[in-house]
Amino acid sequence: MRRALLFVALLMFTGVLGLARTVAAQTSRSVYIRAGSLLDVHSGHVLQNMVIVLDGDSIDRVTKADEITIPASAKVIDLSNAFVLPGLIDAHEHIFLTGEDDGRYDEQLLKESYQYRTIEAIKNAWRDLDAGFTTMRDCETEGAMYSDVDVKTAIDRGLIAGPRLEVATRALSTTGGYPLEGYSPEVTVPSGVQIVDGPDEARKAVREQIKYGADFIKVYGTHKFYFEDDKLVSIPTFDLDELKAIVDEAHAEGRKVACHAYGDPGLHNCIVAGVDSIEHGLDLSDDDIREMKARGTWLCPTLYAYITVEEDDLKESDGTVSRASVHEISFKKALAAGIKIAFGTDAGPFPHGTQAKEFEYMVKYGMSPLQAIQAATIKAAELMDYSQEHWSKEVGAIDPDKYADIIAVQGNPLDDITQLEHVKFVMKGGVVYKNDFVQPSVDKLTQ
Repeated sequence: MRRALLFVALLMFTGVLGLARTVAAQTSRSVYIRAGSLLDVHSGHVLQNMVIVLDGDSIDRVTKADEITIPASAKVIDLSNAFVLPGLIDAHEHIFLTGEDDGRYDEQLLKESYQYRTIEAIKNAWRDLDAGFTTMRDCETEGAMYSDVDVKTAIDRGLIAGPRLEVATRALSTTGGYPLEGYSPEVTVPSGVQIVDGPDEARKAVREQIKYGADFIKVYGTHKFYFEDDKLVSIPTFDLDELKAIVDEAHAEGRKVACHAYGDPGLHNCIVAGVDSIEHGLDLSDDDIREMKARGTWLCPTLYAYITVEEDDLKESDGTVSRASVHEISFKKALAAGIKIAFGTDAGPFPHGTQAKEFEYMVKYGMSPLQAIQAATIKAAELMDYSQEHWSKEVGAIDPDKYADIIAVQGNPLDDITQLEHVKFVMKGGVVYKNDFVQPSVDKLTQ
């Protein structure tokens, strides 16, 4: 049965690859994109009647339509009735999760092989690309070891279709600090992360993960939480010495550290230890915000993920408080304080390809539409920079010499941010993967 599934999956992905190769062949000659409206994400200006000239997988130049003569032999992509902007970046998602909040997490780790989960991850990555996310930061494999490195490599080599990936591999937590949990002590069960205790184990784990392909290190500064007296209480995992060992070792290797953390000491310890980003960042105290501002620590908030579980939280707190309500307050304070914010969604527990809902809540909680788009383009690219990769020079804007990662929607998202939930055109590296302006696309993985 497993071989049959693998064979079917290979057929499906071969079809996607065939599409990509066909379009790539079609775009091997000079390519010109007519853009009716084009967003300059740096300035926020909307430029009218522009032409984007491609050079292979990159952008050669961007010019006004009346200042260029398009050769008769050139391939022209007509987006003159569309709003064009850079490919989006999701700086926090999990392609190896498929419906965790439907109770599948234990089943995934206990019953599904790494190979099967990799097939699921490829499908999830395709859905994200189809939704306009041409670059993503995958924030750990949830028990699938180093399989994210393989997916990244397969995408980079053109074997499968998907966003550009920056990967964390296994992530780190402490004994008792991550599922699987609740099983008999006599039964050995897998963990969704690499478990380490003490500074020495922590350093060794960082070295190991980088050895096997980690682009950054993901740590869980908190894990368990509960509601008490209308408050969210979070339990720390690592102590400060352990976190400092992780950060020092990662930084020595030129890698950044992302810290999953809610409030209380666990989050504060991550900031003091020098992590580069706080993931989620619920229940930020005023001291935490001041410290993040002083250190230049990023916040990757993932607001929508907590909207999807708000009903469950309210049941647990007798209707008094939810993680979403706590998070709204923190996000607004962080925004007002000028904390650096990158777009991330935590897609995985909720369906891939739907994470553009995050924009709605970023705007609802105080960002301008332009700020939200910048968080998902130039800001997210900056967060993803590390010593061996300079994402901000390659993605995040429609600029000369950057990759030709381009999307388009029907209306102006600066007027209606929900337009980004309905991306109609997707190009990554000069290859068109979706163009609903010509003909509505069919999901290649459900045929």
